[in-house]
Amino acid sequence: MTNTKLKIIVLDDDPTGSQTVHSCLLLMRWDVQTLQEGLSDPAPIFFILTNTRAMTPEKAATVTKEVCHNLKIAIASTGLKDFLVVSRSDSTLRGHYPVETDVIAEELGDFDAHFLTPAFFEGGRITIDSIHYLLVDGIKTPVHETEFARDSVFGYHHSYLPDYVAEKTKGRIPATAVERFLLKDIRNGTRQRLMNLAGNQCVVVDGQTQADFDLFAQDILATAAAGKKFLFRSAASLLTSLAQLGDQPIPPQAMAQYKPTSKPGVVLVGSHVRTTTQQLEALLQQPEVRGIEVDVTLLRALPHQRNVLLTETLDLVHQAFDLGYTPVVYTSRQELMFDSIQQRLDFGIAVSSLLMDVVKGLPTQIGFLVSKGGITSNDVLSKGLELKAARLLGQILPGCSVVRTPEEHPRLPNLPVVLFPGNVGDSQALVTVWQRLRNS
Repeated sequence: MTNTKLKIIVLDDDPTGSQTVHSCLLLMRWDVQTLQEGLSDPAPIFFILTNTRAMTPEKAATVTKEVCHNLKIAIASTGLKDFLVVSRSDSTLRGHYPVETDVIAEELGDFDAHFLTPAFFEGGRITIDSIHYLLVDGIKTPVHETEFARDSVFGYHHSYLPDYVAEKTKGRIPATAVERFLLKDIRNGTRQRLMNLAGNQCVVVDGQTQADFDLFAQDILATAAAGKKFLFRSAASLLTSLAQLGDQPIPPQAMAQYKPTSKPGVVLVGSHVRTTTQQLEALLQQPEVRGIEVDVTLLRALPHQRNVLLTETLDLVHQAFDLGYTPVVYTSRQELMFDSIQQRLDFGIAVSSLLMDVVKGLPTQIGFLVSKGGITSNDVLSKGLELKAARLLGQILPGCSVVRTPEEHPRLPNLPVVLFPGNVGDSQALVTVWQRLRNS
């Protein structure tokens, strides 16, 4: 554990941001009492799962404001003086920036700087000379040239982060006003520059390896202890360096030890990015697996048939489980087109609602649950399993967190649940996770 008294408060826009740490709390609610539990937990870091990436900008702002309002009360009641706030978001630059950082700054106020630190080394995302790259087969690809930049909700045109900031703030923060911390700066020490920051200055930060962020985090923690107040818009890797937690209690290969029964588990696949589809295809080739496709086009064409679809899906899950197979429930893969972003979001909610009713109807003897996709995972925790909080056990693969339901859960106590982001891992990653959990 880190010996700093500093608390790292993470507002996570989907539930996968804890993918590089362990042994801390994930909060699915943000009433004052729940936030007090997070603030007083012995771990130096905790996560508030706001799931704002699945929301409109207006709704994201409202939720962020509510969290910060309650945080202010909780912080005052616990007497906490030293803290860092992280707006954790996607390492491929998708999400409500600057909406969320603006609201946090308004509500929790007087930050000396906000930093963009999108490097996520486990996922092959690095930042060099303020340009953010995705490593594709070892080749540095500027992130604006990838499928992520063409996202229909969060698209963008720049990998050079000062230009990205100018684009997203519509020129309110021009590229020339953005401070740049380059690799040479970080490796030579940034404390003096950090002490000089003021007025919520926007800073973009390079990172090529975890060691870079370890150096940067040491300087951040030292200057925060000296009274500087910082806000971050960050992917997960910086959190590893800030929290300094060391190794997780049980290694990834041995996490089947957490299973409450020796029975098969269930895999739920909501994400439909290309990486997920490749991983799903590999898993469906395993002989001990039974694929159960949920045809979401039917949900769109015949919404009144929803409950029929639900019953059919659950019947197939129970049949496969009773025969000793792992049921793999997945949404049909084709990308549907919508007339507006709102229609797309509304349909996403309808699909998720159906999947969460599947979770509520799962056999109570399952040994584990794998949830594939960020928004799917958030809904599994907060709606399917109806959790207020969960303890993070660690990672079963780089970037894939495992949490456990509480002992007093009414249906699925002590169940290990894998939060598997859509765009993490190679083509065999889902098979690897399944094999690690299947082997009791």
